Amino acid sequence: MYKRITLSKSARAIHLIPFHSSEAGARLTLSHVTITPAALHARLTEALRTSAFRAENGETLLVGESHMFVGLGSAKDYTLNRLRAAAAKVGRALVRIGTTSASLAASSAWTATSDEAKCTAQSAGSAFAQGLSLGSWRMDLFDGTATRRPPKLAALALWSDEPATRTGLAHGLIVADGANTARRIAATPPNIAHPMWIATESKRIGREGKMRVKVIDFARAKALGMGGLVAVGQGSAIKPCIVAISWTPKKIAPRARGEHVVIVGKTITYDTGGYSLKVNNGMKGMKYDKCGGAAVMGVMQAIAALRLPMRVTAVLAVAENMVSHDSYRPDDIITMHNGVTVEVTNTDAEGRLVLADALSWACDTLAPTRILDLATLTGGVGVGLGHFCAGYFCEDEQLKGQVEAAASASGERVWQLPLWADHRDFMRSQHADLINSNPLRSAHPIQGAAFLSFFVRENLPWAHLDIAAVAASDAAHEVTGVGPTGWGVRLCVDLLEKMT
Repeated sequence: MYKRITLSKSARAIHLIPFHSSEAGARLTLSHVTITPAALHARLTEALRTSAFRAENGETLLVGESHMFVGLGSAKDYTLNRLRAAAAKVGRALVRIGTTSASLAASSAWTATSDEAKCTAQSAGSAFAQGLSLGSWRMDLFDGTATRRPPKLAALALWSDEPATRTGLAHGLIVADGANTARRIAATPPNIAHPMWIATESKRIGREGKMRVKVIDFARAKALGMGGLVAVGQGSAIKPCIVAISWTPKKIAPRARGEHVVIVGKTITYDTGGYSLKVNNGMKGMKYDKCGGAAVMGVMQAIAALRLPMRVTAVLAVAENMVSHDSYRPDDIITMHNGVTVEVTNTDAEGRLVLADALSWACDTLAPTRILDLATLTGGVGVGLGHFCAGYFCEDEQLKGQVEAAASASGERVWQLPLWADHRDFMRSQHADLINSNPLRSAHPIQGAAFLSFFVRENLPWAHLDIAAVAASDAAHEVTGVGPTGWGVRLCVDLLEKMT
């Protein structure tokens, strides 16, 4: 794996040459390839003749020391997302041979999709760089003296002689860096990544991106009436906080004037379940309950590096859900930031409590024109949709279209779930205004969204993305492998860019 990937030219670069397979999947053409000396051409011809190279998506063939042929599968099925997957495999292949530079050969095959309007040289370059960087990333901060893993290679210089492709490569590397930052934050263990660490990391990202960072500490959260955040985090020795990261560029795009998008991230640094304690090894992996907030941090890093000409603010609801003499309990009734009272029925439904206060505070304080939240909120969304996509809720037609378009372009798929008045009524309490979780498991993934809807200003475009099943992968994902995926960074950056 590489410590960093840079956009720079090298005389020793391995030239990456794309191939599409034919309908039959075997016959390939050399018509767009010029290779010297003749011996290299002969070796490639023999590999094609014997089917040693079939150009399946992501398949690679190293010919000599300076050419690598990259399979892209059938042109009929080729998409930017398939290109990301192919590039991830290319990245891993480059690591295996220890190369330090690679160049995309100028060829129309990189953009040979059925929808040429969506796959340009620039978008293909961006998708390739994203896949390459995401596929060759590895969390190695905690490799010790007994590790068997090889050290990361210092750097990879990536290049293309085609200016539009090169522009895309630069863009894709920035977006992937944001996603990899999210992955690093997600993978950092809870003995290190506690609420104050998240605040410190946010300040670092803010400094590097020239963004303003505000931290609302525990005492101030109490004074502001954030009963959900306070209750969830009060049992931990390290108290909860709200972190706001604000990007306000000097120049605003004409289309984005008057816009202020707020993105809220659930950032539970560790979730024991509280007194509704997780059992049967259910706590394993609960460091990933901060993946929503980690993704939002990655988004802010990326848009600052891209100099996005639109105002955006991230709000992180940060807490550690622990068990102590001071922890909140089932049957407690708490008052939220907007005055809504909540009867706690399940302390393991804590994410919606911290998110609710963050959403309410953002609506009251930041004057957003539209608001999104990302959260590892419910196990039910994974039961319903599997690990194939995130579930999302949105009643605003324009924002819904923007989310779906960004999901399609970024390869981070979503599926809309309903949010009806019946679902909201299902969250009513006998002794308070609401319950945080209905003991009846009916509509489990929808309960969280229904609860949150009481804390968003009426008529404000809002989208809730439940990323519980896609934030981390137990099996090897074709792009990101095993572990945290950084899900949401690519989607949000694409959505925001298309608004400018």
